[in-house]
Amino acid sequence: MSATNPITIVARWLPTEGAYEQVRAVIDELRPLSLAEPGCLGYEVFESAAQPRSFLLLEHYRDAQALEDHKQSSHYQALVVGRVLALLAERKVEVLQARS
Repeated sequence: MSATNPITIVARWLPTEGAYEQVRAVIDELRPLSLAEPGCLGYEVFESAAQPRSFLLLEHYRDAQALEDHKQSSHYQALVVGRVLALLAERKVEVLQARS
């Protein structure tokens, strides 16, 4: 992966039984903090029509370093690593890079 090409993250989160509201609250807290990062170009949240109570996060970063900065940020560490991961029954993350 080139360090200078934009990166898109497609993250699918399925909360455990009874954890939907907690996960939703964390996403609502996480999104504006992520958008405030200098390397974050976009952060969209979707709820699946096919699989109710599951989320798809579509995140866009300037480059690989901006993604790494996001993952090392205090809000990512506190909210995702510290809170959300324990509330997910399933988590799939795909890292995509635009072809030039």
